[in-house]
Amino acid sequence: MSAQAQMRALLDQLMGTARDGDETRQRVKFTDERVCKSHLLNCCPHDILAGTRMDLGECSKIHDLALRADYEIASKDRDLFFELDAVDHLESFIADCDRRTELAKKRLAETQEEISAEVAAKAEKVHELNEEIGKLLAKAEQLGAEGNVDEAQKVLQEVEKVRSRKREAEEEYRNSMPASSFQQQKLRVCEVCSAYLGLHDNDRRLADHFGGKLHLGFIQIREKLEQLKKTVAEKQEKRNQERLKRREEREREERMRKRGDSSLTDAPGELPRGTASGTRSRSREHRRSRSRERRRRRSRSSSRERKRSRSRSRDRDRRRRHRSRSRSRGHRRSRERAAKHKSSRDRDRSSRDRSRDRDRDRKEKSSSERRQESMNGRSDSRRSEEREAGEI
Repeated sequence: MSAQAQMRALLDQLMGTARDGDETRQRVKFTDERVCKSHLLNCCPHDILAGTRMDLGECSKIHDLALRADYEIASKDRDLFFELDAVDHLESFIADCDRRTELAKKRLAETQEEISAEVAAKAEKVHELNEEIGKLLAKAEQLGAEGNVDEAQKVLQEVEKVRSRKREAEEEYRNSMPASSFQQQKLRVCEVCSAYLGLHDNDRRLADHFGGKLHLGFIQIREKLEQLKKTVAEKQEKRNQERLKRREEREREERMRKRGDSSLTDAPGELPRGTASGTRSRSREHRRSRSRERRRRRSRSSSRERKRSRSRSRDRDRRRRHRSRSRSRGHRRSRERAAKHKSSRDRDRSSRDRSRDRDRDRKEKSSSERRQESMNGRSDSRRSEEREAGEI
C-alpha cells in the first residue's frame, strides 16, 4: 500500500465517508445489510486472522474503515444493537474452531499409544509448564519491544523458575515411561487455536506459537466474544428496566387520573384540594382525556366511512350481478329463439320432402297407368285384327 493510500485510509477511519463531500461513497450506509457488523466493531475474523495459517480470505460483506467511523459517531447518540449480529458471527466461528479441536484430539487418540492415567497426568503437567513458558517468553518479547526492559527482566526470571519446574516434571515423566516410548514425540492440541504442540518442543518453538499472530488472534476473538456477550446482557437488562419504569409510570398516571375523577364526582362545585403539582397533573390528565376523545371520534368517523365504502361496494356487486344475470337471461332467450327457429325450419324441410315424395309417387303411378293403358290398347287392336282376319 502506498503512502497516499495509507493517508486516505487513515482519514476515512478518523472522519468517515463525508470527509470530502463525496456523495458516491455515501450511497452505502453502515446500516446496510451488505456491511459487515463485526468489521464495524473491529472483531471480524477475516481481518484478525489475515496472513496466518488459518487465513479465511476476504469477507463476503463490505469492509470499509470510513463506515466504521460513521458507526462510531452514530453510536454515541443512540444504541444500534449491532452487537447481536457480531455475537452470532463470532459464536459460529468459535464453534467451528472447537469442532476442529475435538477432531484433532480424536485423531491423536487413535494414532498415539495408550498410556495409563498416572503417566497421562504427568505428561499433561509437562504440557502445562510448556504453555506457561511460552506465554511468559511472548510477554517478555512484547515488553522488550515496548521498551520496558525492567519488566522484561522480571518475566525472564519467572521463566527460569518455570524451566526448573519443567525439568523436574520431565524427569518424573521419563522415569515412569520406558526409554523407547519416551523418545516418541507426544503431541497435544492447543485449546485456543487447535494447533499441535509437542511435549519436547524447545522454548523458541513455544514462544513463537504463544506469541504468534494465530494464537493471539484467537485469544482476541474469544475475549471480544465474551465482552460482546456482557455488553448485550447489560443492554438487555437496561432496556428491561426502562420498560418496567415506563409501565410503573403509566400505572401511576392511571391511578392519579382515577383519583382526580373520583374527587371531581364527589365535589363538582368545589375545586379539589391539593398543591400546584396536583393541579398540573390533573390538567395534563384532562388534556389526555380530550385527546383520547378526539381519537375515539376519529376512529368512529373512520369506521363509518369504512361501513359506507363497504355498503357502496356491496351495491356495486349487486348491480354487477344483476347485469350479469340479465345478460345471461338474454343469451338464454336468444338461444331458445334460435332453437325454435331451427326446429321450424326442420319441420318445413320435412314437410317439403314429404310433398315431393308424394308428387313423385303420383307421377310414377300415372306413368304406370298410362303404360298399362297403352299396353291394353295394343292388345285390343291385335285382337280386332285377328278377328277380322278370321272372318276373312
